[in-house]
Amino acid sequence: MNKPEIKRILALVSDLMFTVKINDAAKRNGLAVEYVTKDLDLIEKAKAQPALIIMDLNIGSAKPLDLIEKLKADSELKNISVLSYVSHVEGELKKKAQQAGSDMVLARSAFSQNLVQILKRHSGIG
Repeated sequence: MNKPEIKRILALVSDLMFTVKINDAAKRNGLAVEYVTKDLDLIEKAKAQPALIIMDLNIGSAKPLDLIEKLKADSELKNISVLSYVSHVEGELKKKAQQAGSDMVLARSAFSQNLVQILKRHSGIG
């Protein structure tokens, strides 16, 4: 009998605190997480069709808005859910992420508080 394939999440995150939170929530939901910090890495790794892409809109090593637009413009990648989070004081950046095609944009605090439930939705167990 074959073991079911573990669903993957791709994360564009550099903040260690959020890396730990994402790892913990993913582990609870039976998901594997792969982290990237560069634009090209994310696009290349997205071709493996992760269950979800998580992006920190405040990351300095990449251009998240451009990445969201590229993902949503690519016929092979456009159906991958993109979840973005941002500092609650950056309303304009939140709006731009929504316009670029992010499926969900949350304040950092809401993302942190609801992460286990969000990942449960993408794991297929909830």
